[in-house]
Amino acid sequence: MTGYATYPSLRDAVVLISGGASGLGAEFVRQFAAQGARVGFVDIAEEAGAALVETVAADGHPRPLFRGCDVRDLDAYRTTIAEIARELGDVQVLVNNAADDTRHPSAEIDPAYWDARMRVNLDHQFFAAQAVAPAMRAAGRGSIINLGSISAHIDLLDLTAYMTAKAAIEGMTRSLARDYGPDGVRVNCVLPGWVMTERQLEHWLTPEADADRARAQCLPHRLEPDDIARMVLWLAADDSRSCTGQRWIVDGGWMSG
Repeated sequence: MTGYATYPSLRDAVVLISGGASGLGAEFVRQFAAQGARVGFVDIAEEAGAALVETVAADGHPRPLFRGCDVRDLDAYRTTIAEIARELGDVQVLVNNAADDTRHPSAEIDPAYWDARMRVNLDHQFFAAQAVAPAMRAAGRGSIINLGSISAHIDLLDLTAYMTAKAAIEGMTRSLARDYGPDGVRVNCVLPGWVMTERQLEHWLTPEADADRARAQCLPHRLEPDDIARMVLWLAADDSRSCTGQRWIVDGGWMSG
């Protein structure tokens, strides 16, 4: 984090991150811990989650609390959120990150698959916010950060359900910001562009796709997970105390679509 901002308001803040064992979520865990926050995170990838805890602690940062949990099981997820709050304290920052961008031809989508896509990409965001909101409202402050995607705004194929869920997150953000704002709780939505996580590098990045990305962006460099994390940190910190109900786009200036 050399050369980037440190936020005093994040030191000792209790932060909950979903999907924190890999990709963007793992970067969020590392960066919040580097700020001195008390980080709790959940993921279905238990081995990766446990390994990340050790890596963060070995770097000299506060040891995160990991709990294996499938956010699609809403009852189990709400129970896990309560357990993390009991151990770390009331959640002050919620980062709704968990998602799955598996491709699917529209003609092959059936109701069961559609419901499953909504559960992994949308539903848990609302119910996690609902779970942490009472303590935030009672404290008169808090920051909920929902991860959307620019995929809902550009021309991509075979992502109908994912793009629908990500578009819905923007509306949900606006609604919750209005609901929770009178009690000092902020709700924002971050829309990453094409970020070079391990999954993207393994499954989707080809020389042709990379060339198309560079042409589409105003800034041709590849987006890295820490580019998104720095926006999330700012939205979590008191520095953004008057910002709520908004979309924050970090995509290198994607102009096509």
